[in-house]
Amino acid sequence: PRHNQPKESPTHFLCIPLVTPSSRPQLSRSLSLFRSDVCGPLGFGIPEGAVRPVGTLHLTLGVFRESGGRSLEEAVEVLWGLRLKEILKGVKMPVMPGTTGAGGGGGGSEEEKEKLKVTLKGLRSMQADKGKVAVLYAPPEDPLGRLQGFCEGVKKVFVDEGIMMEEGRPLLLHATVVNTVYVKGKRGKRGERVTVDAREVIDKYEDEVWMEDVEVEGVQICRMGAKKRILDGEEDESYEVEAEVRF
Repeated sequence: PRHNQPKESPTHFLCIPLVTPSSRPQLSRSLSLFRSDVCGPLGFGIPEGAVRPVGTLHLTLGVFRESGGRSLEEAVEVLWGLRLKEILKGVKMPVMPGTTGAGGGGGGSEEEKEKLKVTLKGLRSMQADKGKVAVLYAPPEDPLGRLQGFCEGVKKVFVDEGIMMEEGRPLLLHATVVNTVYVKGKRGKRGERVTVDAREVIDKYEDEVWMEDVEVEGVQICRMGAKKRILDGEEDESYEVEAEVRF
C-alpha cells in the first residue's frame, strides 16, 4: 500500500455539471483545439494524458466521504431538499452605479435575468509557481458574484447538515482543464507529481472562451473517479451521477 495517501479520501463530490446538450459542442471544440495546440510536437510540453476529457468538466462545490457516521442516502436527501431558486434569489447582488436597488437593470425578461448562466474564460494555475504547474483550470466569469453566492449558498446547506466539513478557505470555482496526476508512468523521483512550465500557455489562453452563456440546469452528487465511455463514436470520460436536483 502507498503510505503517502490520506486515509480518509473523499468518495463523492457536490458539483454543478458543465456538460449539457448546449455546452458539449462548445467544450468539445475548445478542448480539441487546445489539446492539439499544447500537446503537439510544436506545443507547450503538456502531456496529452493531462488534458481532461470533455465529460469530466464541472464546478466542484465540495467533497465528502461516505463512511460510518453519514451515509450517501443522507447526502442525497439533503440534495433533494434544496430549493435552488430560493438560494439563487437569496444571493445579495451589488448595486450598480446609475441604478436603484440590488442587481441593476439591464435588458431581457425577468425570467431570463433569473437564470444562472456560466461562461468559462481564461486559464489559470492552481500552483503559485507558474513554471511548475500540476493543475490548470478555466475560471467562470462572474463579475457580480452571483454564481459564487449561489454555490456558497448550496455548499452551506451541506456544511450545516454535517455532510461536509467547513474548509476554512474561500470556495474557488474552477473547471479543471489540465491535471498531471492522470499522466501515467511519468512520476519523478520519490513519486512526486509531474509538473509543467505553463507560463506561455497561460499567457496565450488568457482570453480563451471555452464555453459561453451556458445555463446552469442543476446540482449533482457524483462519485469520485471518472469512468471511460464512448459517446458519438468518441472516447470520453464522465463521473457516475448518484443524484441530481434541477432548477
